[in-house]
Amino acid sequence: MNAFVFENDKKIFAEELGPRLPQRIFDAHVHIFDKSCYPKGKTFGPKDYRTWLNGEFSQASWQACMKEMLPGKDVYGNLFGNPEAEVNRDISPKPDNDHIFAMALLSPADSVEALQRRVEADRLVGFKPYLNFAADFFKKPKNDVEIHDMLLPDQLAYADREGLAITLHIPRKDRFADPKNQRQMVEICQKYPHATFIFAHVGRAYFMKNIRESNVDELAKLPNAYFDTAMVNHVGVLSYLFDHFPAERVLFATDAPISCLHGKSVEINNDYAYLMADDVAIGTVLHDPARAYPFTTFYYEQLRAMLEAVPAGCLEKVLFENARGLFRFIAEKRHYI
Repeated sequence: MNAFVFENDKKIFAEELGPRLPQRIFDAHVHIFDKSCYPKGKTFGPKDYRTWLNGEFSQASWQACMKEMLPGKDVYGNLFGNPEAEVNRDISPKPDNDHIFAMALLSPADSVEALQRRVEADRLVGFKPYLNFAADFFKKPKNDVEIHDMLLPDQLAYADREGLAITLHIPRKDRFADPKNQRQMVEICQKYPHATFIFAHVGRAYFMKNIRESNVDELAKLPNAYFDTAMVNHVGVLSYLFDHFPAERVLFATDAPISCLHGKSVEINNDYAYLMADDVAIGTVLHDPARAYPFTTFYYEQLRAMLEAVPAGCLEKVLFENARGLFRFIAEKRHYI
């Protein structure tokens, strides 16, 4: 595995980030996987980020990474597997429901009985569906998948009955600006009021148009609607979110291990791309092969943006208290602790 933190990163953390961050930090969106999650002999392409990680990012790897990325800080997390077709969804991260909480992966192919078995066996606080699973199950193009394809009524009813949390990466090309997404986001929150819906990546609003044309004001009225900020380093997007949505229901999140790569997300004419020095494939990437720019990590860029956007007096809430309070409440109700 390559080093996560370089000398320039250490300087940025020591001078710019570390002194302004709270002592405790909770990352609500971490992907954990090792070779046992994949079919035996599984390999990845030369530009795949998992190759850069030697094929795994275990809980121990994440904890070691956090000691390197956030020296001196007490780091908590909400963990789940990598949502890929080949991954064994019965394998979930192992929580202690104090520092580490965890969620199951979910496909519409999974029965409620299978979901319940995963949640109860591993003492999980909820689950994470993904559009790839729904596309495979319903034989749909990915851009045609709807939220109602990703979460079936009996699965939602189980989450509502048990008071579980669902981290949802919404589908469709226009993401948070898509009227069908907007309608279905509201519908699930209203119909299943005892479940908590955490809309990941600020509803995948990585640029201003997608959040300006969203229904964030409507979701602000629904107490079981939350957002996580994974991979969003756009100060404008985050500021708009905090201007229109309660800071008490925003969870700091990073999308590790992707966030441990060196790069930055940038808005380009109502779209976005990742600027990176390393030739690693993680979506639409613009490379800097000459390494003309001294990139820091996506993780640090997200922290920079949070420090600028979070309202006064709310930093510790957003970076720690909101997520810890939510997941610990679920764990306590389920008698995990």
